[in-house]
Parts: sequence; C-alpha cells; structure tokens
Amino acid sequence: MTGPLRIADHYDAELSRHNERLRAATGIGPTDQVLDIGCGAGQTTCDAARAAPSGGALGVDVSEAMLERARRRMIEERLSNVTYELGDAQTHRFRPAHFDVVISRFGTMFFDDPVAAFANIASAARPGARLVMMVWQSADRNEWASAIHRAIAGGAAPAYSPDAPGALSLGDPSKVRSILDAAGFTGVGFAEIQEPVYYGPDVASAYDLVCDFKTVKDRLATQEAAAAERALASLRETLAAHCTSDGVLFDSLAWIVTARCSMK
Repeated sequence: MTGPLRIADHYDAELSRHNERLRAATGIGPTDQVLDIGCGAGQTTCDAARAAPSGGALGVDVSEAMLERARRRMIEERLSNVTYELGDAQTHRFRPAHFDVVISRFGTMFFDDPVAAFANIASAARPGARLVMMVWQSADRNEWASAIHRAIAGGAAPAYSPDAPGALSLGDPSKVRSILDAAGFTGVGFAEIQEPVYYGPDVASAYDLVCDFKTVKDRLATQEAAAAERALASLRETLAAHCTSDGVLFDSLAWIVTARCSMK
C-alpha cells in the first residue's frame, strides 16, 4: 500500500505518545457527549467513547476512506456509542448545543476560515463545554518539520506561512487565543507537550514512509533527476541520524489548547 492510506495506517503509531497526553487531558466523564474534530481513523473517537460509556462520541472527518477505517475499528473494539459523519467542521451542520467536550488531535489546523470554523464548532457545544485540542507549535520548534525539509531542499530552511491553512498554522498562542475568543470560547490555556514522533522501526521503513509524504513528493517533483537523487540520499542520512533503539524518532513540540464554550 502506498500514498495517503498507508500514511494514515501509520499515523496512530507515529503519534502514540501524543495520544496518551491528549487522552489524559480531555477529562471526559462517563455521561459526556464528545465531538472529535478531524477524527481520521478513529483512535481518539474510540478512546473518548470508552471514557463515556453512558454518553457517546461523534467523529467527523473530510475523508470517507478514513471513516471507513474508523467504522471498522469501532466494530473491532465492540463499541456501540460511537458514530461517524463525513464533513468539514467549518460548515458541517452539527446538532446545536449538544456536546459536553470537543476534542481534536491535530485536526483543527486546516480551516480556510478558522474563526468561522470554531464558531460553528462552538454552536454544537453546550454552554460551558470544554474544548481540548492538540496542535503543532511552529516549524522551528519541530524537528520533524525542519530536518526533513532541509534534507530534501539542500539545507534550505522551511518557509511556512503562518496565515495559510496547514499543519503548523496554529503554533502561535496569541493567534489561537484571538481566533477562539472571536469564535465564542473563553479561558483559553496552553500546555506544552514535548514528545517524539515515530517514523518506523528502522531506516528502511522510515524512508519508505517519508517518501510517501505529500510535501516530500511535491518537493522532489520540482527537482531534476540528479538533484532528486541527492535529496533522497540526504533524506536517508537524516533518517539514519535519528535511528534509535526505539525506532526512527524526531523531536516535536505541540500545544494542548483548552478553552470553554461561552455561556449562551
């Protein structure tokens, strides 16, 4: 298997340590109704459902292929209080004022209009509901972003626009606070999370995986054959330098952002 689905199948392993930190922070109670934004293959949704046996969890994602995997996981884990819906959380028509907790593991950084998106999410939350989401910090604080980019770009530093949707778009706490305030959330807080991301048990596995990343493919597609060959050799060297007894690991920094839906 290649491409996005293969990467998605690896995603839970890549973020296993992050997932534990997020799960510990959600504070989901046994009767809570939970909304999971950008649920992907459903690990976080199923975690939420187990924490709320007398409540329930709804996972929303823009990828039907991911939701198919999520539904299979729900069946395999014998969970009856999980549902999934295909949709973009920026415009999806949620049940109004229904959810006690809104969670997301790196699923909220891609909105074209973040204020509108979070306002729509807030409309689905009950007054006082908790928002608990994990987002990446800036590129210069995430080795996985900077080191891999430098490897395939001849040492050039990554150039990410902080105003464009993307994986690193919510790294600035002042920006996130402004967005959430405008969208109807209060009491915004940030907890720093430093955990490694995992790209596979060895260099060969990590190389195959990373070469499937869209950013890597797009960059290599712009290079002539000799330059692309040098970039791939540099990438392999970078991965080898990060190979440990626990696999290929890159340092990362994220925020767990918490807030409350304002009283309506």
